[in-house]
Amino acid sequence: MERPPRLIDVARAAGVSLATASRAITGSHGVSPSLAAHVQAVAAQIGYVPNSHARALAGGQTSIVGLVVHDVGDPYFGEIARGVLRETEQRGYLALISQTERDPRAELSRVRALRAHRVTSIVLAGSGYIDASAENPLAAEVRSITASGGRVAVIGRHHLPVDAVLPDNAEGGATLMRHVLGLGHRRIGVVGGPANLTTVEDRLAGLRDAAGAAGLDWGRVPVVDGDFTREGGARAVAELIGAHPSLTAVIALNDPMAVGALSWLLGSGRRVPSEVSLAGFDDIPLAADVFPALTTVRLPMVAMGRQALDLVLKPPAARPRRRRTGHELVVRASTGPAP
Repeated sequence: MERPPRLIDVARAAGVSLATASRAITGSHGVSPSLAAHVQAVAAQIGYVPNSHARALAGGQTSIVGLVVHDVGDPYFGEIARGVLRETEQRGYLALISQTERDPRAELSRVRALRAHRVTSIVLAGSGYIDASAENPLAAEVRSITASGGRVAVIGRHHLPVDAVLPDNAEGGATLMRHVLGLGHRRIGVVGGPANLTTVEDRLAGLRDAAGAAGLDWGRVPVVDGDFTREGGARAVAELIGAHPSLTAVIALNDPMAVGALSWLLGSGRRVPSEVSLAGFDDIPLAADVFPALTTVRLPMVAMGRQALDLVLKPPAARPRRRRTGHELVVRASTGPAP
C-alpha cells in the first residue's frame, strides 16, 4: 500500500527546507505569506495531512480541546456542546467530548485521560458538588494542569480555581417562583434534582428566597429529589402528588424532569394548567414542542459553551475570571391562574 505523503515530501516538492515547510504548514513566524501560501498549496496538491499527534509530541500541545460533560443525552449539555463546537470550528480546533454521569471519580479519570493524550485545553461543563471535598482530587489535577501551562475552564462550578461561566441559577429560581406566586398559587411543590449538586442547591435557594419574600413559609413547600432525567421527573412528581394531592403548582428544576412530570400528570388525568400548573428550568428545545408548551427559565446554553471555550483559549489572568449569565422567563401554556 502506498504510504501517505510526509512533510519532507512537501518540502522537496515546494523547493524549501524541512524547517520552512513545517513553519509554513503550522502558520509559525519566520515565513512570508506568499511562501507559506505556496507551501500550503503544494501540500494540498500532493495530499499531505499534518500529523497532529506528532506535532503534540514535538511541541507539547495539540489543536484538540477536551469537553467533559455530565450526560451527553441531556439536552442542556447538548446545547452547551453545540456552543463549544461552533467556536472550535471557527478557530480551527477539534473537540473531544466525554461524559461522567455525574460521578466525580469518572470526571477525574476523563481529565487524566485527556492529559495522557496531550490535550492541554479542557472545558468541564456541569454542576459542582455541595461537598467540596468530593472535588479535591480534581482540584489538585486542575492545578497541576495549569501549573504545567495547560488551561481549564468550567461551566456551573463554584469550587475549582479556574475561569468559570456561572449560570443564573439562583436568580432564575427566584424569577420562576415569583411567576408562580403571581398567578395566585400557594400550594406549590418542587421536583428537585440530585441533592448533592450545587446547581440544585442554587436553584432551590432562589425559589426559597422568593417564597420568603412573598410571605410563603418554605417549610410548607414539599421537595422530592430525583434524577435530572425525564424518568426521574415522572417518578418524583408521582411521589410528590401522591403525598400532597392538593398541590396546584409544581416546579421542576430542569426541563427533562418537567417533561417527565407533564407526561405523568396528563397520564394520571390531571389537567395542565387548569388543575396543576407546571414549570421547568433551562428552556431546552423540546420545552416549546410538548403540549401544553412548557413555561421555563431560559439560560443561554449555546452562548455558555462559546464563552467557556473562549476563556480556555485565552492566556491566563492573574485571578480566575467569572462570567455570569443572564436568564429569561419564558411563559408558555403549562402555567395558569391557581384554581
